Amino acid sequence: MKAIIVSLALFSLNARAQESAPRWDPFLDTLQQRTIQWFLRATPEATGLTPDRWPSPSPSSIAAVGFALTVYPIAAEHGMITRAEAAARVKKTLDLLLHAPQNDGRAGAAGYRGLFYHFVALADGTRAWNCELSTIDTALLMAGVLIAESYFDRETEIESSIRGAADSLYRRVDWTWTADGRPGIMLGWTPEHGGDPNSWHGYNEAMIMYVLALGSPTHPVEPRVWSYWTSTYVWGKYYDRDFVSFGPLFGHQYSACWIDYRGIQDQYMKEKGIDYFENSRRATYSQQSYGRENPRGFRGYSGDVWGVTASDGPGDTAFQVDGKKREFIGYGGRGVSFDWSLDDGTLAPTGPGGSVPFAPEICIPALKEMRRRYDGRLWKEYGFVDAFNPEFVTQTTGPDGWFDRDYLGIDQGPIAIMIENLRSGLVWNLMKKNPYIVRGLARAGFTGGWLDAP
Repeated sequence: MKAIIVSLALFSLNARAQESAPRWDPFLDTLQQRTIQWFLRATPEATGLTPDRWPSPSPSSIAAVGFALTVYPIAAEHGMITRAEAAARVKKTLDLLLHAPQNDGRAGAAGYRGLFYHFVALADGTRAWNCELSTIDTALLMAGVLIAESYFDRETEIESSIRGAADSLYRRVDWTWTADGRPGIMLGWTPEHGGDPNSWHGYNEAMIMYVLALGSPTHPVEPRVWSYWTSTYVWGKYYDRDFVSFGPLFGHQYSACWIDYRGIQDQYMKEKGIDYFENSRRATYSQQSYGRENPRGFRGYSGDVWGVTASDGPGDTAFQVDGKKREFIGYGGRGVSFDWSLDDGTLAPTGPGGSVPFAPEICIPALKEMRRRYDGRLWKEYGFVDAFNPEFVTQTTGPDGWFDRDYLGIDQGPIAIMIENLRSGLVWNLMKKNPYIVRGLARAGFTGGWLDAP
């Protein structure tokens, strides 16, 4: 009874936070539609493999494909494409992935043991850039695969085919192999060097991976991996808020794109008296506080313009800005928290954009201010480009600093998905009825809230 009361209290607290915000602000319609249009425009219909970035040429990111598979049902529900068009896109993607070569060769394969390489060729889905077989990127792909399985539930030939392909793809992932001889799931594998000796440890974006691996009916990992995962958490105070640390905001967002953590708790969160949704809300607020204080004195930062997370950057260089030496980087896992920080003055709209369900009352104003301040350079045809840096002012950038030219699939995805979760809960509700997700959460020790509901 006590656990039920705690879960209800947590859900009520989270629900009140959401209800206090203008979730039906028409700006969210515009942002979501433009962002979804990027997936529809950038993804070649012939293969259904979403590029890592666009318009710059790139191979497909298998994680971006997972986000695309999740976005298509949203597009169908909003009438941007028909359900039949969404089904055709999904079937094309799943069929290619299901039949692409799986072996331990150095070239010509899409993956091995049911997992997929991080980057694959747009034309046929085979390994690109001699990259690693990625456990986390496979997990993000499989999250989208399970959304497709749950959404396309009609007894038609194409939707039955989608469910069959999705189920086969998920069931053949050999999660057991990824944790063999390790305390947790390995980071990756290459045919040249074998498995990475390091295991994913928390807290970060890999939470969804552990849930998927625990829920597998064919190749599951043991529940002990969740104990290992949570044993490596770092809990502390940052800007007067206590939460599990992870500097980049994407680590608080990715798992929550698919799983509604409101009111459900594992043993770790039961002991802390909160849930993972609340943890992400606190992390989001801490970033706003960081932007307002602006401890490093970067241009453009404020309580209305913030969001430090993994993103593109202006490049690896250094020069004097207002008498201070500033060092800049290209793509990087930027973040700020009490245990570590990496901040070069680059901000990413996916920071507040992917956190809108956690704290819409501060995220929506931040997105609006970014658009107002930098319309035409940051805000374009497909929503926000990936990142910008007001500190990086050169003769070629102009007085407002550096602005990316690309959109990234793994940063566009959370914006479109989390807006939908704020407004309708569509993706969360689809996953709530997926037995693999429910089983994974249960084996991780989650109870309460919607998990205990009939």
